[in-house]
Amino acid sequence: MSLAKAFWMTGLMILAAFLTGCQTESEDAHLPPMRLSGPVIMQPGELASAQVSARPSAPIYANPVPAAPPVATHPRAGSSDASVPRSWIPDAPLNHWTWIIIHHSDSDYGSAAIIDRWHRDRGFDELGYHFVIGNGTNSGDGQIEVGPRWVKQKWGAHDNALDNRFNISGIGICLVGDFNKTHPTTAQRRSLIRLVVYLMRTYRIPISHVLGHGETKDTQCPGRYLRPADVRAAVTRILSGEPQADEADRLAAGEW
Repeated sequence: MSLAKAFWMTGLMILAAFLTGCQTESEDAHLPPMRLSGPVIMQPGELASAQVSARPSAPIYANPVPAAPPVATHPRAGSSDASVPRSWIPDAPLNHWTWIIIHHSDSDYGSAAIIDRWHRDRGFDELGYHFVIGNGTNSGDGQIEVGPRWVKQKWGAHDNALDNRFNISGIGICLVGDFNKTHPTTAQRRSLIRLVVYLMRTYRIPISHVLGHGETKDTQCPGRYLRPADVRAAVTRILSGEPQADEADRLAAGEW
């Protein structure tokens, strides 16, 4: 065998070994077979179906997400309930109220307009309460004044305790007076009970969610002589079916 022929035979053997090694060791051997056909053309109906099926499913939570509480309905204009003042019935879409928070003005005098000025001077956008109950100084004794926040069904600016829940979903009621010094008048107490009963019934607020400001944060509001526990007891007696006249007699006697 000539030297040239031996050289070519050796080269062919090396090339054969190299090709054999690529076929057995290459990572390409683990890939799926090539698809040489063209793209699949889907009709509009098939495309929509495929898009829906490709959407991710809803996440699975460790704890089930609670359903939203039912939204209470409330009477509108022209309500047959003549005992409810028209001003108590807002035309705005109903907010989801879950709390009633009772305050005092911590002043001997006042009205919704006066407290509105005080609040604006402190940087509020308007009166922070939804209702103000007068003591006879600048508004009627026991007069329930409806604030603009209630008319708009707007969050309150009267209690920023915890996670602001008492502002976001709490109805703020302020009685004019300093009840660390004096008692609320009989007319104020009657109006407060009437308003709280109406709000509880209309917006399905439980009695446990009727609180004094001092029960939500460290404050003396609504004063030592306006005890929220007494308000809850009086409201409970009415809601249990006792005659309201009997309740009015208790209020006049100053039993709470």
